[in-house]
Amino acid sequence: MVVSLFQSVLGLLAGILLIILLTARYKLHAFFALLMAAVLAGLIFQLPFTEILGTIKTGFGQIIGSLGLLIILGTTLGLILEHTGSTTVLAGYVLQKIGSSRSALAVNIIGYIVGMPIFCDSGFIVLSGLNKAMARRSGISLIVMASSLATGLYAVHCMMPPHPGITAATGTIHTDIGKVMLYGLLIAIPAAFCGYLWSARAGKRIPAPVIQEEVITAPARQLPTVWQAVLPVAIPVLLIALRSFFTLDKAADTWLIKILNIAGIPEVAITAGIALALLTGNRQGSAALRKILPEGAEKAAGILVIIGGGSAFGAILTKADIGHHIAQNPAITGMGLLLPFLITAILKTAQGSSTVAIITAASIVQPLLLSLGLDTENGRILCTLAMGAGSMLISHTNDAYFWVIARFSGLEVKDMLRVYTVSTIFMGITAMAAVYLISLLINT
Repeated sequence: MVVSLFQSVLGLLAGILLIILLTARYKLHAFFALLMAAVLAGLIFQLPFTEILGTIKTGFGQIIGSLGLLIILGTTLGLILEHTGSTTVLAGYVLQKIGSSRSALAVNIIGYIVGMPIFCDSGFIVLSGLNKAMARRSGISLIVMASSLATGLYAVHCMMPPHPGITAATGTIHTDIGKVMLYGLLIAIPAAFCGYLWSARAGKRIPAPVIQEEVITAPARQLPTVWQAVLPVAIPVLLIALRSFFTLDKAADTWLIKILNIAGIPEVAITAGIALALLTGNRQGSAALRKILPEGAEKAAGILVIIGGGSAFGAILTKADIGHHIAQNPAITGMGLLLPFLITAILKTAQGSSTVAIITAASIVQPLLLSLGLDTENGRILCTLAMGAGSMLISHTNDAYFWVIARFSGLEVKDMLRVYTVSTIFMGITAMAAVYLISLLINT
């Protein structure tokens, strides 16, 4: 059956509004919100219920099949680095090199590095004790330190696979995850630095007290060396980069090329990182390992159901052929990269979760790629990065990460809004400007 333009727009808007209402106001789990939005949209499109159910199951299964292993492995790697003390080692090394007088910049860089394998909320919790101790030693206001650390973690979380939101977008948009990872890492640098600059400027005017709390760390003999802490993060990124940028699947079939072509598959590369982390950092014995691995699988499961729900919603939206209808409107198609950025930013600001925002936006944008002139390899990469930039702004009181920062730092909400929330606005704009700059350097 043919779905009319009115039905298409009504179904899309009703689904989005339902997601926002259920997640932001009623605090319903995002999976159920996405599932209910998919059913509502399907009913508005006048699809038979059996077709709605079948489409939801197909959409859910496809994304889990393509990204499930990557999400589980990435989550597990982050937990291993956290439990073995690698994040503490990396933080201490950066602080030593930069100096306590520039502690705010140091924690911003620490957040960027630690945030590669670890989710931003987990990373902030792990580093919050160190952050407080550095604020106490340097005399810098805790609001400056906390916001600087938070923005460093946040920039990478929004822009770099294997973090769940942008990883799911690469699957929905069908783009090269290796190139998204590397471009995302580059874009996250100015975004994180922008977050630090605003935090340092705005935060110094706020007399936020520094909490007198000593950081508690494991004995030095139990911690890995700097190289042991770095390699599990650096090796996977390097392997994926080699495979992606040198298009090894099309290169000469030498034995080295064949090895790199396999080792650079994201799942294989991250498995190598896990092996390195276990070999170099596991000083707690098999009992700790038996705890870490199930924890990684359990944490990943919660992420996977959200991604699956987003894909199910997207599969229903494809039934409406929204792309065909919007292709008739030059004002919309002429927006190009700005459209995926704005859609994601609106969703993020309205319902709080960067992951849900980018997953939902990817489902909306995917059928529009041809109309937007982005239905090429590089166009898909740029579109995914634009959505990553949009998922940064605006982080405020409906964002769980906002409350993690405030709770673990003992900060007032009004100070968080003036410093951290405003910084996410500048971060998103900066990241989008970087996406446009990259678009000038590569052909879409």
